[in-house]
Amino acid sequence: MIHLISKKILLFAAVCLLLSSCGQKQAAPEPAPANAESTLPSTNATPDEEQEPGSRQEQEAGTLPADTTDPSSNETNPDGQEQPKPPASLYHINKVYNVVPNEEGTEKKVVLLTFDDGPKEKEMIDGLIDTLDKHKAKAIFFVNGYRVKANPDLLKLIHDRGQIIGNHSWDHIDLKKETETNARKQVEDVQSIVEETIGEKPRFFRPPFGSGNDKLHQIVEENDMIYMTWSNGSLDWDSKNKNKPDAVIQNILDQLHAGSNILMHELPWTVEALDELLTKLEAKGYSFVDPNTISENPDDSK
Repeated sequence: MIHLISKKILLFAAVCLLLSSCGQKQAAPEPAPANAESTLPSTNATPDEEQEPGSRQEQEAGTLPADTTDPSSNETNPDGQEQPKPPASLYHINKVYNVVPNEEGTEKKVVLLTFDDGPKEKEMIDGLIDTLDKHKAKAIFFVNGYRVKANPDLLKLIHDRGQIIGNHSWDHIDLKKETETNARKQVEDVQSIVEETIGEKPRFFRPPFGSGNDKLHQIVEENDMIYMTWSNGSLDWDSKNKNKPDAVIQNILDQLHAGSNILMHELPWTVEALDELLTKLEAKGYSFVDPNTISENPDDSK
Protein backbone atom coordinates (compact mmCIF):
# COMPACT_ATOMS: atom_id res chain seq x y z
CA MET A 1 0.00 0.00 0.00
CA ILE A 2 2.76 2.41 0.92
CA HIS A 3 4.60 1.41 -2.26
CA LEU A 4 1.57 2.29 -4.42
CA ILE A 5 1.23 5.73 -2.82
CA SER A 6 4.93 6.47 -3.48
CA LYS A 7 4.51 5.72 -7.21
CA LYS A 8 1.55 8.14 -7.47
CA ILE A 9 3.55 10.89 -5.76
CA LEU A 10 6.47 10.40 -8.16
CA LEU A 11 4.14 10.45 -11.21
CA PHE A 12 2.49 13.70 -10.00
CA ALA A 13 5.88 15.33 -9.51
CA ALA A 14 6.98 14.37 -13.05
CA VAL A 15 3.83 15.91 -14.59
CA CYS A 16 4.38 19.18 -12.69
CA LEU A 17 8.01 19.33 -13.86
CA LEU A 18 6.97 18.83 -17.53
CA LEU A 19 4.35 21.63 -17.35
CA SER A 20 6.90 24.04 -15.88
CA SER A 21 9.36 23.32 -18.73
CA CYS A 22 6.74 24.09 -21.47
CA GLY A 23 5.93 27.45 -19.86
CA GLN A 24 9.59 28.52 -20.07
CA LYS A 25 9.80 27.72 -23.83
CA GLN A 26 6.77 29.93 -24.66
CA ALA A 27 8.21 33.04 -22.98
CA ALA A 28 8.92 36.13 -25.19
CA PRO A 29 12.44 36.34 -26.70
CA GLU A 30 14.92 38.84 -25.35
CA PRO A 31 15.11 42.19 -27.27
CA ALA A 32 17.92 42.50 -29.80
CA PRO A 33 20.99 44.57 -28.84
CA ALA A 34 20.74 48.28 -29.63
CA ASN A 35 23.43 48.07 -32.36
CA ALA A 36 21.91 45.10 -34.19
CA GLU A 37 20.92 45.65 -37.90
CA SER A 38 17.16 45.58 -38.42
CA THR A 39 15.73 43.33 -41.15
CA LEU A 40 12.29 44.99 -41.10
CA PRO A 41 11.13 47.36 -43.89
CA SER A 42 11.88 51.03 -43.36
CA THR A 43 9.20 52.84 -41.36
CA ASN A 44 9.39 55.65 -43.94
CA ALA A 45 7.83 53.39 -46.61
CA THR A 46 4.19 53.82 -47.49
CA PRO A 47 1.83 50.85 -47.14
CA ASP A 48 1.87 50.40 -50.93
CA GLU A 49 5.66 50.31 -50.98
CA GLU A 50 5.76 47.69 -48.24
CA GLN A 51 3.25 45.44 -49.97
CA GLU A 52 4.37 45.85 -53.62
CA PRO A 53 6.48 42.88 -54.81
CA GLY A 54 8.81 45.14 -56.75
CA SER A 55 9.35 47.68 -54.00
CA ARG A 56 12.58 49.65 -53.70
CA GLN A 57 13.39 47.78 -50.45
CA GLU A 58 13.41 44.50 -52.40
CA GLN A 59 15.53 46.04 -55.15
CA GLU A 60 18.08 47.37 -52.68
CA ALA A 61 18.13 44.02 -50.88
CA GLY A 62 19.08 42.37 -54.17
CA THR A 63 15.97 40.23 -54.47
CA LEU A 64 14.80 42.05 -57.64
CA PRO A 65 16.74 43.85 -60.41
CA ALA A 66 16.76 47.63 -60.08
CA ASP A 67 14.73 49.69 -62.56
CA THR A 68 17.07 50.67 -65.41
CA THR A 69 14.74 53.30 -66.92
CA ASP A 70 16.51 56.65 -67.18
CA PRO A 71 14.10 59.56 -66.64
CA SER A 72 16.22 61.64 -69.02
CA SER A 73 15.76 59.14 -71.87
CA ASN A 74 12.66 60.86 -73.22
CA GLU A 75 14.80 62.33 -76.02
CA THR A 76 16.12 58.97 -77.18
CA ASN A 77 14.65 56.50 -79.64
CA PRO A 78 13.90 52.82 -78.82
CA ASP A 79 17.47 51.88 -79.74
CA GLY A 80 18.81 54.19 -77.06
CA GLN A 81 20.24 56.68 -79.57
CA GLU A 82 19.66 60.40 -79.24
CA GLN A 83 17.02 61.83 -81.53
CA PRO A 84 18.51 64.41 -83.92
CA LYS A 85 17.32 67.92 -83.22
CA PRO A 86 15.56 69.71 -86.07
CA PRO A 87 17.82 72.15 -87.93
CA ALA A 88 17.69 75.76 -86.86
CA SER A 89 15.78 78.23 -89.05
CA LEU A 90 18.62 80.48 -90.20
CA TYR A 91 17.58 81.77 -93.64
CA HIS A 92 14.62 82.60 -95.84
CA ILE A 93 14.04 83.33 -99.53
CA ASN A 94 13.23 87.00 -100.13
CA LYS A 95 11.06 88.63 -102.80
CA VAL A 96 13.82 88.49 -105.44
CA TYR A 97 14.69 84.88 -104.50
CA ASN A 98 17.96 85.51 -102.73
CA VAL A 99 18.89 83.63 -99.56
CA VAL A 100 18.76 86.05 -96.63
CA PRO A 101 19.63 85.52 -92.93
CA ASN A 102 16.72 85.61 -90.50
CA GLU A 103 18.78 87.40 -87.86
CA GLU A 104 21.74 89.73 -87.61
CA GLY A 105 24.98 87.86 -87.05
CA THR A 106 24.13 84.91 -89.33
CA GLU A 107 26.60 84.47 -92.19
CA LYS A 108 25.52 86.40 -95.28
CA LYS A 109 28.18 85.24 -97.71
CA VAL A 110 26.40 82.06 -98.72
CA VAL A 111 24.96 80.43 -101.85
CA LEU A 112 22.15 77.95 -102.38
CA LEU A 113 22.83 75.11 -104.84
CA THR A 114 19.91 73.73 -106.87
CA PHE A 115 19.49 71.25 -109.76
CA ASP A 116 16.35 71.07 -111.93
CA ASP A 117 14.56 68.63 -114.23
CA GLY A 118 15.50 65.27 -112.72
CA PRO A 119 15.79 62.56 -111.81
CA LYS A 120 17.37 61.39 -115.06
CA GLU A 121 20.40 59.11 -114.74
CA LYS A 122 22.11 57.37 -111.85
CA GLU A 123 25.60 58.18 -113.13
CA MET A 124 24.92 61.91 -113.23
CA ILE A 125 23.16 61.93 -109.87
CA ASP A 126 26.01 60.04 -108.21
CA GLY A 127 28.52 62.38 -109.85
CA LEU A 128 26.77 65.49 -108.52
CA ILE A 129 26.31 64.09 -105.03
CA ASP A 130 29.88 62.74 -104.84
CA THR A 131 31.08 66.30 -105.42
CA LEU A 132 28.57 67.76 -102.96
CA ASP A 133 29.75 65.28 -100.34
CA LYS A 134 33.38 66.20 -101.03
CA HIS A 135 32.57 69.84 -100.23
CA LYS A 136 30.16 68.97 -97.38
CA ALA A 137 27.36 70.70 -99.29
CA LYS A 138 23.61 70.13 -99.58
CA ALA A 139 21.46 71.02 -102.58
CA ILE A 140 17.81 70.98 -103.63
CA PHE A 141 17.01 68.61 -106.51
CA PHE A 142 13.82 69.96 -108.11
CA VAL A 143 12.11 66.98 -109.72
CA ASN A 144 9.36 66.45 -112.29
CA GLY A 145 6.58 64.01 -111.49
CA TYR A 146 6.69 62.13 -114.80
CA ARG A 147 10.41 61.47 -114.26
CA VAL A 148 9.82 60.28 -110.69
CA LYS A 149 7.15 57.89 -111.97
CA ALA A 150 9.62 56.46 -114.50
CA ASN A 151 12.59 56.40 -112.09
CA PRO A 152 11.44 56.07 -108.45
CA ASP A 153 14.74 54.42 -107.49
CA LEU A 154 16.62 57.54 -108.60
CA LEU A 155 14.47 59.70 -106.33
CA LYS A 156 15.23 57.32 -103.48
CA LEU A 157 18.93 57.56 -104.34
CA ILE A 158 18.92 61.36 -104.00
CA HIS A 159 17.02 61.16 -100.72
CA ASP A 160 19.04 58.30 -99.27
CA ARG A 161 22.28 60.16 -99.98
CA GLY A 162 21.11 63.04 -97.83
CA GLN A 163 20.09 65.59 -100.45
CA ILE A 164 16.82 67.54 -100.52
CA ILE A 165 13.90 67.00 -102.91
CA GLY A 166 11.98 69.94 -104.40
CA ASN A 167 8.78 70.07 -106.49
CA HIS A 168 9.19 71.21 -110.13
CA SER A 169 5.66 70.30 -111.33
CA TRP A 170 4.57 67.08 -113.03
CA ASP A 171 5.09 67.79 -116.72
CA HIS A 172 7.42 70.81 -116.79
CA ILE A 173 4.85 73.02 -118.49
CA ASP A 174 4.21 76.75 -118.14
CA LEU A 175 1.83 76.81 -115.18
CA LYS A 176 1.06 80.48 -115.71
CA LYS A 177 -0.90 79.47 -118.81
CA GLU A 178 -2.86 76.71 -117.08
CA THR A 179 -6.24 76.85 -115.35
CA GLU A 180 -6.16 76.83 -111.57
CA THR A 181 -7.42 73.23 -111.57
CA ASN A 182 -4.66 72.04 -113.90
CA ALA A 183 -1.98 74.00 -112.07
CA ARG A 184 -3.07 72.50 -108.75
CA LYS A 185 -2.92 68.99 -110.19
CA GLN A 186 0.58 69.64 -111.59
CA VAL A 187 1.75 70.68 -108.12
CA GLU A 188 -0.12 68.28 -105.87
CA ASP A 189 0.46 65.14 -107.93
CA VAL A 190 4.20 65.66 -107.41
CA GLN A 191 3.65 66.08 -103.67
CA SER A 192 1.79 62.77 -103.62
CA ILE A 193 4.23 60.67 -105.64
CA VAL A 194 7.26 61.99 -103.77
CA GLU A 195 5.64 61.21 -100.41
CA GLU A 196 4.71 57.71 -101.64
CA THR A 197 8.29 57.13 -102.77
CA ILE A 198 10.42 58.53 -99.92
CA GLY A 199 7.91 59.06 -97.10
CA GLU A 200 7.92 62.85 -97.02
CA LYS A 201 6.67 65.74 -99.13
CA PRO A 202 8.83 68.44 -100.72
CA ARG A 203 9.17 71.73 -98.81
CA PHE A 204 10.30 73.76 -101.83
CA PHE A 205 8.66 74.58 -105.15
CA ARG A 206 10.17 76.02 -108.33
CA PRO A 207 7.91 76.67 -111.35
CA PRO A 208 9.18 75.58 -114.76
CA PHE A 209 10.72 78.50 -116.65
CA GLY A 210 10.28 80.59 -113.50
CA SER A 211 6.76 81.32 -114.74
CA GLY A 212 3.99 81.78 -112.19
CA ASN A 213 1.18 84.00 -110.94
CA ASP A 214 -0.82 84.74 -107.83
CA LYS A 215 -2.99 81.63 -108.08
CA LEU A 216 0.13 79.43 -108.35
CA HIS A 217 1.65 81.14 -105.29
CA GLN A 218 -1.58 80.41 -103.42
CA ILE A 219 -1.56 76.72 -104.40
CA VAL A 220 2.06 76.37 -103.31
CA GLU A 221 1.33 78.09 -100.00
CA GLU A 222 -1.65 75.82 -99.35
CA ASN A 223 0.69 72.85 -99.79
CA ASP A 224 3.13 74.20 -97.16
CA MET A 225 5.95 74.84 -99.60
CA ILE A 226 8.37 77.71 -100.08
CA TYR A 227 8.12 79.23 -103.56
CA MET A 228 11.28 80.27 -105.39
CA THR A 229 12.74 80.80 -108.83
CA TRP A 230 16.46 81.75 -108.82
CA SER A 231 18.80 84.74 -108.66
CA ASN A 232 21.86 83.27 -110.39
CA GLY A 233 21.40 81.25 -113.59
CA SER A 234 24.19 79.00 -114.84
CA LEU A 235 22.75 78.87 -118.39
CA ASP A 236 23.93 75.25 -118.52
CA TRP A 237 20.72 74.49 -120.44
CA ASP A 238 21.60 76.89 -123.27
CA SER A 239 22.86 75.12 -126.41
CA LYS A 240 25.79 77.53 -126.67
CA ASN A 241 27.09 76.19 -123.34
CA LYS A 242 26.63 72.50 -124.16
CA ASN A 243 29.74 70.47 -123.28
CA LYS A 244 31.42 73.63 -121.94
CA PRO A 245 31.87 73.28 -118.18
CA ASP A 246 34.15 76.34 -118.07
CA ALA A 247 31.38 78.49 -119.55
CA VAL A 248 28.94 77.22 -116.92
CA ILE A 249 31.37 78.13 -114.14
CA GLN A 250 32.04 81.59 -115.57
CA ASN A 251 28.33 82.35 -115.96
CA ILE A 252 27.81 81.70 -112.25
CA LEU A 253 30.88 83.65 -111.14
CA ASP A 254 29.83 86.63 -113.28
CA GLN A 255 26.52 86.85 -111.36
CA LEU A 256 27.89 85.90 -107.95
CA HIS A 257 26.61 87.81 -104.93
CA ALA A 258 25.84 87.08 -101.28
CA GLY A 259 22.75 84.92 -101.08
CA SER A 260 22.96 83.66 -104.68
CA ASN A 261 20.23 81.11 -105.44
CA ILE A 262 22.08 79.19 -108.17
CA LEU A 263 20.10 77.38 -110.87
CA MET A 264 21.77 74.35 -112.47
CA HIS A 265 20.53 71.20 -114.17
CA GLU A 266 21.22 67.49 -114.21
CA LEU A 267 23.50 67.63 -117.28
CA PRO A 268 26.85 65.94 -118.01
CA TRP A 269 28.81 69.21 -118.39
CA THR A 270 27.33 70.54 -115.16
CA VAL A 271 28.46 67.38 -113.37
CA GLU A 272 31.93 67.99 -114.82
CA ALA A 273 31.93 71.67 -113.78
CA LEU A 274 30.68 71.26 -110.22
CA ASP A 275 33.90 70.40 -108.36
CA GLU A 276 35.83 73.34 -109.81
CA LEU A 277 32.87 75.65 -109.26
CA LEU A 278 32.52 74.79 -105.58
CA THR A 279 36.28 75.04 -105.09
CA LYS A 280 36.28 78.56 -106.56
CA LEU A 281 33.29 79.60 -104.47
CA GLU A 282 35.03 78.43 -101.31
CA ALA A 283 38.19 80.28 -102.33
CA LYS A 284 36.12 83.46 -102.54
CA GLY A 285 34.88 82.93 -99.00
CA TYR A 286 31.43 81.54 -99.77
CA SER A 287 29.78 78.68 -97.91
CA PHE A 288 26.83 76.51 -98.92
CA VAL A 289 23.42 76.89 -97.31
CA ASP A 290 21.82 73.72 -96.00
CA PRO A 291 18.27 73.90 -97.43
CA ASN A 292 17.00 72.36 -94.20
CA THR A 293 17.82 75.65 -92.46
CA ILE A 294 15.61 77.69 -94.81
CA SER A 295 12.23 78.71 -93.37
CA GLU A 296 9.26 80.77 -94.46
CA ASN A 297 9.95 84.45 -94.96
CA PRO A 298 9.18 86.00 -91.53
CA ASP A 299 8.08 89.23 -93.29
CA ASP A 300 5.38 87.52 -95.33
CA SER A 301 1.86 88.41 -94.22
CA LYS A 302 -0.44 85.42 -94.08
